[in-house]
Amino acid sequence: MLNQSILVVSAMLMTSGLASAGPIEVDPDIEKYAKVGGVTGNLNSIGSDTLNNLMTLWAEGFQKNYPSVRTQIEGKGSSTAPPALIAATAQIGPMSRAMKPSEVDEFEKRFGYAPTKVRVAVDALAVYVNKDNPLDQLTIAQVDAMFSKTRLCGATGDLSTWGQTGIGGDWATRPISLYGRNSASGTYGYFKKNALCRGDYKDTVKEQPGSASVVQGVAEDLQGVGYSGIGYKTSGVKTLSLAKKSGGEYVATTPDMVLSGKYPLARFLYLYVNKKPGAALDPLVREFLNYVLSQEGQKVVLKDGYLPISAKIAATETANLK
Repeated sequence: MLNQSILVVSAMLMTSGLASAGPIEVDPDIEKYAKVGGVTGNLNSIGSDTLNNLMTLWAEGFQKNYPSVRTQIEGKGSSTAPPALIAATAQIGPMSRAMKPSEVDEFEKRFGYAPTKVRVAVDALAVYVNKDNPLDQLTIAQVDAMFSKTRLCGATGDLSTWGQTGIGGDWATRPISLYGRNSASGTYGYFKKNALCRGDYKDTVKEQPGSASVVQGVAEDLQGVGYSGIGYKTSGVKTLSLAKKSGGEYVATTPDMVLSGKYPLARFLYLYVNKKPGAALDPLVREFLNYVLSQEGQKVVLKDGYLPISAKIAATETANLK
């Protein structure tokens, strides 16, 4: 059974004005960024590897407006963001999943209020195979049977060879080679929760330090399969269409399918900050977030291979920062 969080994200996407059947563009109703005075200092970001490239590109664009600002970005995994915010070693905590209740509790113990979560982009967590692999689609239960030893999504048996997915010929006896992230990764946690139905990973999954390494591993391994954000797709791999259940519709990672909420592993990407209720954000942090939520910032999202949020979501997130 698919996790409830997928249904929540799907409903939010379908009611947010994001769905589109044509070419994906930044919502024209999102406001352009307006430079302000008095913004200077050092901006530190610690968290998601999935968001690492995006953070770098956003920082570059932001510094064009504020040349005196210095940024430092570290992307070792979403689980590193909450401790960094609590210890004040970072003002921004990028995460490819929502904070766990235990992480929010730790933050609240320190400050007396919850961290502020800002939706900044939409991602399709893709299942990648080598570009020369003849397979085009899987059910979530099959994905689970590949990657998990517990098979809580309902598969009756293990999938360890490509022939067990229905591929014939030379592929029938070829073993499946698994690539994934380590436990510090938000993508690891999201995939475990939503593609493995909270089950346990197989011991044979080759854990990689970053999303790019997962995709590179699959690109170099004919028998490889792995999972990563859609922004890391390369010419050496292809993404599989996924069905929520056997007999259901197989949905590709195309922008229209992701933004419609039909793709099973669609998710928001987040930036977390420490904002005391009733108090203004530090001007540097505030303006960086305003830039991310602007036309210019969302064009960066498209450039990096992810999908932009809608004007409705951008307006809601901006209002929450005041």
